[in-house]
Amino acid sequence: AAVGPARVRPCAAAVLVLVCCAAALASGVQDQAEQFFRSGHTNNWAVLVCTSRFWFNYRHVANTLSVYRSVKRLGIPDSHIVLMLADDMACNPRNPKPATVFSHKNMELNVYGDDVEVDYRSYEVTVENFLRVLTGRIPPSTPRSKRLLSDDRSNILIYMTGHGGNGFLKFQDSEEITNVELADAFEQMWQKRRYNELLFIIDTCQGASMYERFYSPNIMALASSQVGEDSLSHQPDLGIGVHLMDRYTFYVLEFLEEIHPASQTNMNDLFQVCPKSLCVSTPGHRTDLFQRDPQNVLITDFFGSVRKVEITTEMVSLDSDLAGFESK
Repeated sequence: AAVGPARVRPCAAAVLVLVCCAAALASGVQDQAEQFFRSGHTNNWAVLVCTSRFWFNYRHVANTLSVYRSVKRLGIPDSHIVLMLADDMACNPRNPKPATVFSHKNMELNVYGDDVEVDYRSYEVTVENFLRVLTGRIPPSTPRSKRLLSDDRSNILIYMTGHGGNGFLKFQDSEEITNVELADAFEQMWQKRRYNELLFIIDTCQGASMYERFYSPNIMALASSQVGEDSLSHQPDLGIGVHLMDRYTFYVLEFLEEIHPASQTNMNDLFQVCPKSLCVSTPGHRTDLFQRDPQNVLITDFFGSVRKVEITTEMVSLDSDLAGFESK
């Protein structure tokens, strides 16, 4: 039987729809691939530093351990975290609850936990070691766990907390790192292709002074206080006689608790987490060195895990390797 024009047209229309869908799908895949290669971002790292020792600085250790817990929860593994704690509050003889560190006075969450990997502890936390970690100028015998093995496709979160002043941050009450030294270290990192983008967060008195001298590309910086302001403590606990956290970090972590690995929350939201009414000090941020609009930068671009795969068309010969394996 002959096929009439009326029956041919629906078939042709269906084929046309399928072709259009296939083209759209191919275009979407191509766009995703192009976005991946443009992003220059394949892995995340975190360097988390508490520069204070002594029992009355309990809150600085709790600050750092709380950030450590948050980035691990969002997917950054210990292999990509360098944790530096200048004192061990969990084992301090004044601690009425040994092997624990708490960041809230309800004492429900032990941020020390049972899976903390401290890479630099006690007197290992020095200005020299910190700068060596950043710049990669480390003795060959240094284990991988104490190295920042980043590259030019790494996004790095650097969090620091301790006692500071106008243009400096104290390490263990015995030495200081200046804003000039920190800025020069970041420039070395950029020249040595050790980062793609860098997020610097500092919770200390006059914290904004520490990012004033930055001059390297792709750095975004946040601070708990402006020049001339103190960064204030939070969560006093009468049982152990100290404050458990600092205000700025407390509200940052409260914000991060609402973030999940697929979250679309951006950096502009992070800028607003601790207004002066909550922090008492005036938090600050600097974005002029950063190439992207903070509105387009996801929180998980720094605080979360990245799993990206590149496909290569190059041929890889395994014959020699297999032959060597078979001979054994």
